[in-house]
Amino acid sequence: MQIGGCQVNVHTRPTGRGSKSARAERRLGESRGAALLHPRQVESLLLNIDASLRVHARHHLFGWTQGMLQSLLKHELLVCALRSTRPTSYQVDCFASPWIDPERVSEVFQRDAAFVGHLVSQWVEGEFRPIVYSAGSGVPLARGAFAAELQRLRTDSVIAHGTYDSLGKPVSLFVLAAMPADLGPEQAFLLELVVPFLHLAWMRTQLGGALEDRSATAQSVDPLSAREKEILRWIHLGKSNFEIGTILGISPLTVKNHVQKILRKLNAQNRTHAVGRALELRILDI
Repeated sequence: MQIGGCQVNVHTRPTGRGSKSARAERRLGESRGAALLHPRQVESLLLNIDASLRVHARHHLFGWTQGMLQSLLKHELLVCALRSTRPTSYQVDCFASPWIDPERVSEVFQRDAAFVGHLVSQWVEGEFRPIVYSAGSGVPLARGAFAAELQRLRTDSVIAHGTYDSLGKPVSLFVLAAMPADLGPEQAFLLELVVPFLHLAWMRTQLGGALEDRSATAQSVDPLSAREKEILRWIHLGKSNFEIGTILGISPLTVKNHVQKILRKLNAQNRTHAVGRALELRILDI
């Protein structure tokens, strides 16, 4: 897969290490991983791939990762790390559930250079296979400031996977964290399938970041009325137009008209996109 003129892969890189039988065993393991997918998971995977192709800005990525992607890979936070010019330095972005401060998580991740270095080293030594571990276990990866932050958030289950270039150098790394037992080998296999599209989607948001920032500052600080924000809060909680109308004592048609205004004001494509956009602009108090 071409990214900015360099080849990015996510499958096992042939390195000459190991016997033919060992490589055959790995291929057999991959086929067994594919057999883990149920028809409903295959459908969800295809829908998520399609959704990823429509990501062009950060709020699109937030809406996808915290919306549809949750049906395939349930997680509480996602850390995206892109290697910069220095081998040990990474550009970091975080997408998380409303009760988690993504800026704090990003700061701790960047500060814990030992964790990031060890994680990347383990991933490379494992021939670029997803890493699954628990932040509360005794393994080296489960120590340090970032692991402590995950334990504080009770997001102990962790999967890490990424992309690399044609020289075998890591390009990006994605770390998913969830409640205990939410992530395991089956989810690791699904993440391996999703990561190429996650990487491309995130890269598109980086390219369009400057334009997105200028567009955001040009808008009013708080474009929504009190009623529109109230309706948006109920949308965030999964309520339908009929349910919102019953709660607020207004007709479903009135709710629908408010929703259309919300989408227009936030330049959003759908309800989930609108919630993500409002959270990103910090105009929705949840």
